[in-house]
Amino acid sequence: MKKYLPVILRIVVAFLFLISAVAKMYPSPYFAITTFEVKQLYVMGFSESFAPYFSRTLIGLEIALGLLLLQPNYLKKLVIPSTILMLLVFTTHLTVETIQNGGNSGNCGCFGELLPMTPIEAIIKNVVAILLLVVLSKLTNPSTTRKNNFWVLTTVTLASILAVFMLAPIQPQTTAVATTNDGVTEVEFTNVTDGAPAPVQSIYAQYFPNIDKNKKIVALFAPGCEHCRDAAKELTALKNEDENFPEMSVLFMDEEADLIPEFFEYAGKKYPYQVLDIINFWKILGDEQDTPGIIYLWNGNVIEEWDGINDNKFVTSELVEALSKPYSTETNK
Repeated sequence: MKKYLPVILRIVVAFLFLISAVAKMYPSPYFAITTFEVKQLYVMGFSESFAPYFSRTLIGLEIALGLLLLQPNYLKKLVIPSTILMLLVFTTHLTVETIQNGGNSGNCGCFGELLPMTPIEAIIKNVVAILLLVVLSKLTNPSTTRKNNFWVLTTVTLASILAVFMLAPIQPQTTAVATTNDGVTEVEFTNVTDGAPAPVQSIYAQYFPNIDKNKKIVALFAPGCEHCRDAAKELTALKNEDENFPEMSVLFMDEEADLIPEFFEYAGKKYPYQVLDIINFWKILGDEQDTPGIIYLWNGNVIEEWDGINDNKFVTSELVEALSKPYSTETNK
């Protein structure tokens, strides 16, 4: 058993690193990595220009360490210490986050959206991995390695990082803006009527010129999201039942945009829409929110909003109730 234990430990820890890297690129590399940047790195203070390079390099290093744990070159001198160091950095960050914000909820991003994990769960996972590496280091005899080829380390590391950059090339941000013929964004406001909120300009006016006029519904969807499709179908049913139901506009995430016609076919109606790149989409929806996002606006004021599929998920009866309520300062979010 002592003979095979080091091999088993190397495989276990290598698997953790490789699955962590792969999970950060699920279900598609660019979408997953960009979401990781917005929801994890931006929150930590990374700039929009630096985050894309850091995220891809980080994932590349995870792949490299996972692969290097499976080979003998500089295993005890460099590979194991480097792996422990990375885990210690991750653990320190997660510990600070847990102390500041609590660690019993939210996804730390260690395994992306494939395997959501709270900060506390991630800390436990990292501590276990560090202990396994310490045991592996003690069991590893440098004299058993006849060659130490440093080029193996550099080649694997650079190739892993380059592969991530090739799988998810950095793309320029694009912003869709609804404009008039003279190129000036048009925003119309209604006169303040009894029981209606004072007009304000919402963040959605840059995409839909008349969105801040009267009652409107803005939906933020991913074309391939089943929950988004179901929400759109429920909204169409409400519109079919009530001819006075507010006009709806859709902001789509630029992920599987080719599925938009199929999306509207499933929803039962085509709505005015714009397609946003992933970064701008998450900025509009919010880095702590998730799809589907439904926002009820009244003269540009956010009256009610829903997101995701958990506690704040969209419920048609709640929207119907909100639409029937008179405006008050307590109603406005």
